[in-house]
Amino acid sequence: MAVIGAGIAGASVAAELASDARVILIEREAQPGYHTTGRSAALFSAIYGPAPIRALTRASAPFFEGPPDGFSSAPLLSPRGALMIGREEQLGAIAAMESEIADAGGIRRVEREALERMVPLLRRGYAAAAIHETDARDIDVHALHQGYLRRFRSAGGEIVNNAEVLSIERDGDGWRIETSAGTIAAESIVNAAGAWADEIGAMAGATPIGLVPKRRTAVIVSVPEGYDAADYPIVVDIEEEFYLKPDSGRLLISPADETPSPPCDAQPDELDVAICVDRIEKAFDLSVRHIENKWAGLRSFVADKVPVAGYDGDVPGFFWLAGQGGYGIQSAPALARTAAALVMGRPVPGDVLDQRLDPASLSPARLERG
Repeated sequence: MAVIGAGIAGASVAAELASDARVILIEREAQPGYHTTGRSAALFSAIYGPAPIRALTRASAPFFEGPPDGFSSAPLLSPRGALMIGREEQLGAIAAMESEIADAGGIRRVEREALERMVPLLRRGYAAAAIHETDARDIDVHALHQGYLRRFRSAGGEIVNNAEVLSIERDGDGWRIETSAGTIAAESIVNAAGAWADEIGAMAGATPIGLVPKRRTAVIVSVPEGYDAADYPIVVDIEEEFYLKPDSGRLLISPADETPSPPCDAQPDELDVAICVDRIEKAFDLSVRHIENKWAGLRSFVADKVPVAGYDGDVPGFFWLAGQGGYGIQSAPALARTAAALVMGRPVPGDVLDQRLDPASLSPARLERG
């Protein structure tokens, strides 16, 4: 079996599959996680994303909180908290989210004065209210990714780096995959190629799933003198116009942009950086004089922003695992177990179903393709 793409999606599903099958993990770059996985400022949030993502995130919590022995020498999660803030004219959006997540735990509403005490850097009078998710936590993305890669190797899995896929052809009942590192034969393919997933699908003769890679920009700036932001929660605009997050003694800020892009090594656009600074300066008592670092990554979505996990209905032996968008890290443990079960023709794990996940919501059959 071949898994194409060694980011978090490919690494995690390969690790889950390797105990039951001979698996080769194909990565186009010199090292796994170069693109989206390696550029993620991930947060574990049970209220972030559409309903299937929230279900997968809840089902992933036990893994994050108690990973297998030897998986990681450091905790995968650390305390953070999240504030979804809204201006006066955004109170309707606050109310709509409160209604949507009414059954979620660890959630409370915070009004203006309490909000300004929680985040002194917030400009006075800017935000009218917020939803506070007390259980939101930072994810150690590197530890999670490397843990899965170690688990994969220890189960006998093989990783081939610097192996850009050049062509995919039928070879009897299986596949012949031509790569820049040589030819690989496989009985089946798991397409976890991130922003390149539709291109890989087309090589295999599958109809595209309508994947749209979208660029997101991140900028690192210093904390203003006189403020200690180390313990701030991440602060996110309720309509995702920006976010601000403490990061190793500095601040990571973003305009939360979703600019369509071809699959590529994404780079920050100066206009997006300027928009980011403008939005942050309006919301916070912050004047950006110097940018310490900036980067961009691609988050890939299909139309309903729900991941695609399932065999292609028209191309036997070709399994889609794509479209995780901005939720791929926080949902990885449960999505990997779910995808591995589907690949092997087994029932979806009961604990995932217990979180009210409908497996049909992940199937490529749900999509209008053509």
